[in-house]
Amino acid sequence: MKKLFIAALLFAGVTSFAQDNMDQKPEREHKERLTPEQRNEKQLQKLTTELSLDANQQAQVKQLLAERSAKAESFKEARKAKKENNEKPTVEEKAAFKKQMEDEVAANDAKMKTILKADQYTKWKTLQEQKREKMKDKAKDYKKENN
Repeated sequence: MKKLFIAALLFAGVTSFAQDNMDQKPEREHKERLTPEQRNEKQLQKLTTELSLDANQQAQVKQLLAERSAKAESFKEARKAKKENNEKPTVEEKAAFKKQMEDEVAANDAKMKTILKADQYTKWKTLQEQKREKMKDKAKDYKKENN
């Protein structure tokens, strides 16, 4: 009888512990942080294989990625500085930043169009759209998990 009682307590303890772990959300996988140069190189390799870039195109795309990365870093630093000073951006500042980002994207597209051949550019635009859709799906999943 005593052994049965201990077994029952042990079973109840194990099942309640297992239930506690089931309720917790799984932690996100932690990706290793790459430097901007490593990210650019990785992206260049991916574009090279997907778009069959030649050496000249690779050099031009590498320069474009470096410029884009530098601009993104400066935007990030400016935003971080404002956040540290507890400054909330106004509606006008948000609108101006959005317009600036749209202009950056348009300029990047124009540069890519001059670097890539027509079929490569079309494929690149398709890849961009797929990437955008994937990000939207991830955002929806994230919102569902946190609500």
